[in-house]
Amino acid sequence: MNIIILGLPGSGKGTQSKILAQKLNLFYFEAGGFSRQLAKTNPSIKEIVNSGRLIPEEEMTKLVFDYLEKNVPLEKDILFDGYPRFVGQFEALKNWMASRGKKIDWVIFLEVDEEESIKRLSSRRVCPKCGSVYNLITNPPKKDTICDVCQVPLFQREDDKEEVIRRRFEEYKKNVLPLVDFIRNEDFFIKVNGEAKIEDVTAEILEKIGIFPK
Repeated sequence: MNIIILGLPGSGKGTQSKILAQKLNLFYFEAGGFSRQLAKTNPSIKEIVNSGRLIPEEEMTKLVFDYLEKNVPLEKDILFDGYPRFVGQFEALKNWMASRGKKIDWVIFLEVDEEESIKRLSSRRVCPKCGSVYNLITNPPKKDTICDVCQVPLFQREDDKEEVIRRRFEEYKKNVLPLVDFIRNEDFFIKVNGEAKIEDVTAEILEKIGIFPK
């Protein structure tokens, strides 16, 4: 089962993707983390990521497919978090999957209010050592801004600052919403309330894709 999860920045894509990838034994591809890794060695990509813009469509597609071909065994299914973001990328992904004898089984769209997303993102903090992600509102650390695991100070990513968040939303509306409109009438497209509790969102997803939680 190959799944794409879409939604506003801060809609809970990452949280749900990690849960589903573990439950369904899928290879987890997270576009944001992938882009940030690229930014560490590529100054032009670093500037794009830190400003809240998207890596150019065709360049990102080539980078993603090169990475997946090197790291994902043919028999392993994939969960895509944050990719594709353009209609062209979606079509390219369908063709790439077909070349591997696979298809996109589900596209899950997490619906959430824009202001709720901004609140979630601006409250997000990350551990620089282990990569653990916290939210000062919904999932705070035990000690204020200190990682529970490593006991080191948490930090706020550049792309989680409010002015950058709003720029990311503009990119989302310009590029991702047309993709949602393009596929919303397909049988594999489902909408889920992303503002519910984490476990309730997971349960709704599993029910809609025909897998009931144990």
